[in-house]
Amino acid sequence: MFEKLNWLLMVLPFALWGTAMAAMAPLVKSGGPELVATLRLFPAGVAIIFAAICLKRPLGIAKIDFGWFLVFCLIDGSFFQFCLAKGLVGTGAGLGSVFIDSQPLIVALLARSIFGDPINPIGWIGLTLGIGGIVCIGVSPEQLGNWFLMHQEEVLEFNLFDKGQGWMLLAAIAMALGTVLIRFTCTESDPVVVTGWHMVFGSLPLAVLHLLDSSRTIFPQWSFNDWSLMAYSTFLGSALAYGLFFWFASRKELTSFSTLAFLTPVFALLSGGIWLGERLNLVQWCGVCFVLLSVFLVSQRARLWEPLNSSSEDLSKEFL
Repeated sequence: MFEKLNWLLMVLPFALWGTAMAAMAPLVKSGGPELVATLRLFPAGVAIIFAAICLKRPLGIAKIDFGWFLVFCLIDGSFFQFCLAKGLVGTGAGLGSVFIDSQPLIVALLARSIFGDPINPIGWIGLTLGIGGIVCIGVSPEQLGNWFLMHQEEVLEFNLFDKGQGWMLLAAIAMALGTVLIRFTCTESDPVVVTGWHMVFGSLPLAVLHLLDSSRTIFPQWSFNDWSLMAYSTFLGSALAYGLFFWFASRKELTSFSTLAFLTPVFALLSGGIWLGERLNLVQWCGVCFVLLSVFLVSQRARLWEPLNSSSEDLSKEFL
């Protein structure tokens, strides 16, 4: 019984992230990306800090490198949440979650460039599949037909930012950069507490942008249901999800635990289809499968390559 409850709690953060995407999608159109991103960040950050106080975790930020902390707040807080909210207008919850879930591919490339982390053949296959999957998701079947069949009589206009794909790719890049930057930010600090503070400070530029937008009111005329969706995205889809994620990440084997992230797009696609009526075409479904497979291959590249490499070495020894 305890093991089942533990497993359900491990899956919960990824279910909350996926369903929060569906909850945010209709709010962005009426409230604007700056407001939705602010309301998702600031209260969630305060809630995480309050929880840290209750758990008697050290709240001090004196040991934080404030240069890296400022960059972390702007990129992983302000820029990531803005691009995420902006992209939701066009992509919807399901496709948007798939784009965000591609960020481990970018992390792998950054880790290779900055820290020298290896990318074996399994990883390179995964990266190639990921690029192909993103193309299938973001490009219309008509445009793909033009490219592959080399039609020149009809040139279709294409802009990644028209339907939100470009914003989601920028969000994935920002999230990947944040994953790398937190190594420099949290060298001597509690990562959970730093996450809370970066949500609070990262929300401030977004709040200023929203207040400077004269075309929108400070608070939209949302119904009780709309505010309930916003509260769900903030306190469950952000504060609780991040809190559980970091709690399990500090106690479980990280690679195995991180593979549960593959469930996030599944929950987003299901909730987007049920609540928002989102539907994907066949090419997009192929792209979703490619992206999920690529993330699995990249995140598990060492574990998958080691048996293959050892088998090939044993085989060569037999011939020798």
